[in-house]
Amino acid sequence: MSHIPVLAKEVLEGLALQPGMTVLDGTLGLGGHAALMLEATSPSGKLIGVERDSRNWAVAKERLANYGERVTAIRDSYGNIANHEVPLLDAVLLDLGFSSVHVDNADRGFSFMKEGPLDMRYDQTQELTAEVIVNSWSRDDLNRLLREYGEEHFSGEIAKAITETRKKQRITTTTQLADLILKLAGGRGHIHPATKTFQALRIAVNDEFGELTRGLTDLVELLKPGGRIAVITFHSLEDRIVKQFMKESDLLEPLTKKPIIGSDEEVKSNPRSRSAKLRIAVRK
Repeated sequence: MSHIPVLAKEVLEGLALQPGMTVLDGTLGLGGHAALMLEATSPSGKLIGVERDSRNWAVAKERLANYGERVTAIRDSYGNIANHEVPLLDAVLLDLGFSSVHVDNADRGFSFMKEGPLDMRYDQTQELTAEVIVNSWSRDDLNRLLREYGEEHFSGEIAKAITETRKKQRITTTTQLADLILKLAGGRGHIHPATKTFQALRIAVNDEFGELTRGLTDLVELLKPGGRIAVITFHSLEDRIVKQFMKESDLLEPLTKKPIIGSDEEVKSNPRSRSAKLRIAVRK
């Protein structure tokens, strides 16, 4: 269950963490970044960790137990931060990549490389799953979803194939969907032909863009003047939202004109960081 925090050095430097600061990790995951933030703000700094996935939340809580009362763990989406009592913050981190646990665990339905149910929920208590979308959304809605959230050039063909296939048999597994797309694409290109479809479904199931917009808006309000926010994105759609938000917000001054990316050394040792982009802004 290894999950190496990406751009760790760049995040710590970019947030300019000091002992005694109050910081928030809005995407706690397995607690990798959080542990580093706690070390950087020791001995008395406080960390609020927010995580919507109950399994990851439990792992992170246990991992950070030694920090005692310095840690407050909230099981929720960072997009709902306005529903919680949170003190003013010196620094905020959002790492928008999904955890290796989700990919490695076939029964969560995030990976097309392993057979599992078409699930893709971070929060297992919600009703909407990828299976519901694939089997009940109209062809037009599927086409729009794949085009807008997956930037899939063959969105129309894939939407048509899905709606025709499900007339004969419900699509319930990751491999069923991946094979259908693979057959349509007639082989593999640079990336697996199902990659963009799975991305689009994951974003829709978890309302990732809605969560990002709500979360950024509310978290910036909680930042003290001079406080910093760092956001790590993993695809161009996310990066565009973050870039625009930081540029247009009256409360923020972007510190990075271009996003920070991983060094060659990090990409070699942690392939997950290959597509990671870090943007940082300071509260006016």
